[in-house]
Amino acid sequence: MNYKTFFLIFLLLQSCTVNQIVDDQIIESKVYSNKGFALLYNEDLKKQKLIDKKIDERSLIIFQKNLKKNSTVKITNLLNNKSILVKVGSKSKYPNFYNSVVSKRIFEVLELDKSEPYVEIKTISNNSTFLAKKAKMFDEEKQVAEKAPVEGISINDLSLNKKKNKKKQKKDRFNYIIKIADFYYENTAILMQNRIKDELKLKNSKISKISNTSFRVYFGPFDNLKSIKEIFDDITPLNFENIEILKL
Repeated sequence: MNYKTFFLIFLLLQSCTVNQIVDDQIIESKVYSNKGFALLYNEDLKKQKLIDKKIDERSLIIFQKNLKKNSTVKITNLLNNKSILVKVGSKSKYPNFYNSVVSKRIFEVLELDKSEPYVEIKTISNNSTFLAKKAKMFDEEKQVAEKAPVEGISINDLSLNKKKNKKKQKKDRFNYIIKIADFYYENTAILMQNRIKDELKLKNSKISKISNTSFRVYFGPFDNLKSIKEIFDDITPLNFENIEILKL
């Protein structure tokens, strides 16, 4: 195993967002969750070849790259807490910045804001699966992975904020970060930060201490959609499965 391969496996095993790594490309997970921006499907996107498959405007199907076809998911508008159950459609090409592509019907039911279509995608069945990169696991690495929690740390608690959001009449300002990953050890977070600097030539990543055993590597905050898109595109070569966009 070369150094780069071992380094990548080491980072993945210590990330709080990774549940399990096996030889198979399909990994069983109790819950898959991702927060980010949804893309409203339209025919122009297909004509421009930004999307390679069609969604009917009345469909309750979404495109989601990490989830298996026919997985049942709840998609929630995180700005108003409206949600709907939908199915994942066939694997489709669409811009990496978005965590899903949705139909006009879903967009309208959730009352998504075109300038800020911020959603959470979450599986609701125990047999849902998500796709991950193939990696080899050794015995000593398994011991580390078994200690990892199955879910990452979330910034927003919807149950606590629900009453607060009802009282808000003015829209919150645009204020987001891009979460690369959460790590158990600060040294591991620093290694990831150095990798970003060396491989991507990006020097503005940050580390935040979430708790004594959780350190977050992230970019931001961003106050507009254009700036967050630009950085997101720059970090795409990292090829992580679950980079999230989190509202502050």
